[in-house]
Amino acid sequence: MKAAVMYQQGALPQYVDFPEPAIQHDDELLVTVKAVAIKHFDKASASGRHYSSEAPQQQGRVIGGDGICLLEDGTRVYGVGVSGMLAEKATIHKDHIAKVPDALDDVLAAALPNAIFGAAMGLKFKAAIQPGDVVLINGATGFTGRIAVQIAKHYGAKRVIATGRNQQSLKDVLALGADDTISILQDDESFKNSIKKIHSETPIDVVIDYLWGHTAEMILACLKGNGAFTNRIRYVSVGSMAGDIIQLSAANLRSVDLQLTGSGLGAWSKSDIRTLFKEILPEMFELAANGKLTAAVTKVQLKDIAELWNLDVPDGQRLVVTI
Repeated sequence: MKAAVMYQQGALPQYVDFPEPAIQHDDELLVTVKAVAIKHFDKASASGRHYSSEAPQQQGRVIGGDGICLLEDGTRVYGVGVSGMLAEKATIHKDHIAKVPDALDDVLAAALPNAIFGAAMGLKFKAAIQPGDVVLINGATGFTGRIAVQIAKHYGAKRVIATGRNQQSLKDVLALGADDTISILQDDESFKNSIKKIHSETPIDVVIDYLWGHTAEMILACLKGNGAFTNRIRYVSVGSMAGDIIQLSAANLRSVDLQLTGSGLGAWSKSDIRTLFKEILPEMFELAANGKLTAAVTKVQLKDIAELWNLDVPDGQRLVVTI
């Protein structure tokens, strides 16, 4: 079979002939792969920078963690790979699949799941979002952030505040349902004043943070209380594009009813994962099939993987490889 194979961490994947994977356990299925999204996670894993990374085997390793595929009976599903997914054939976890609606094409279906993980899991399980909540999405102009804006609204958020760098992208998220935007390129005092103004008008209930770093320090400082009773704020770290380490005042934790948590691999329960595949993904796929959850995608072919691995994808888009 043809596949994208990584022979050395940090190198480019190669389009080569590679042995088909074989089922090793009863909880695996052999599938035909149709489309696979390339995410920051995949690149970080392939380069060895992600905390879950494994070193490539001497004979090479097929990359790609999930995708849209066909079961033996022709049923089209989203699946999480046991073997690498950027190949004509793959093995997937039998329990980690979700059926794809007929009205949803392979490319968009492949692009959405990782962003749904990064948005819905934080909103639903870590923040326990409720209808009427005010939600701040720090780093909303990236692909996952844009999905988070739409899902927050779907879950009943009264007001969604989006931060980001690119001015055109900030305009785009307004069209996706955001109520307010704040540029992180302005000076610190202006940024904090914008957060404080909104927080005083409609207290922020949920923060979904894809940036962390200095922006998180400023947001947390704006949420710090003054000794009076406060609303309960659920702050969820999902990414760290602006830096992995922050300084946090202990007063932040004592002066406000603050829940600080993370959403990602290792932070979800087995029950959360079951709900993800049985309820959340099917619900979000139906929204997308009906045009109520949208995303921009750049489509490429597997044979061009080496040339396209470092492609500069436009802001807010996802790279999807068709097989």
